[in-house]
Amino acid sequence: MKSKIVKKGAYGYIENHKAVTALRTMVFILVSVVLYVRGYVTTGSSKNLLTVVAVLGCLPACKSMVNFIMFLKAAGCSEELKNEVCAFDNKLTVFYDMYFTSYQKNFPISHMVLKGNVLCGVTESAKCDCKEAEKHLEQMLTQEGIKNLTVKIFSQRDKYVDRLGQLTDLETDEHRNRQGIIDLLYSISL
Repeated sequence: MKSKIVKKGAYGYIENHKAVTALRTMVFILVSVVLYVRGYVTTGSSKNLLTVVAVLGCLPACKSMVNFIMFLKAAGCSEELKNEVCAFDNKLTVFYDMYFTSYQKNFPISHMVLKGNVLCGVTESAKCDCKEAEKHLEQMLTQEGIKNLTVKIFSQRDKYVDRLGQLTDLETDEHRNRQGIIDLLYSISL
């Protein structure tokens, strides 16, 4: 049986994980409720070991609920943008549905590419501050010791597609820490 879970960085990741986290949250809550009811029915009191287990079971349920709420707030790449940029998928290292969070703001990046020492992306959200997103990503990369990487986030789709065309024509070696960059992007995104 083929897995129906979409991997991080692939198109449809956010929509898929909205459903996955909703289901996981419901299961965790249901398990805690069943344990509590089972303990209450068998002992006739809330003062039993199953009540303690049910309360402790609320911890992963609450963590999963927070994750679900974050996925509800996030929006993935639109079908229109995907159709425009899918021609570059085999020529560049691409990431779809990246949603970065910081203490002050969230940055929904619909599509990103990595080529050589250039990391660029496009947002479809009018609320996303592109300069702050660039600054946040540069800061995260610097903290990991990744230097000499240019980060550019676009808010205009046509300028981004033009830049993708330029990047495909660019003859450059891959960044020496390419896998480290990819791992960092996955670890700091939702």
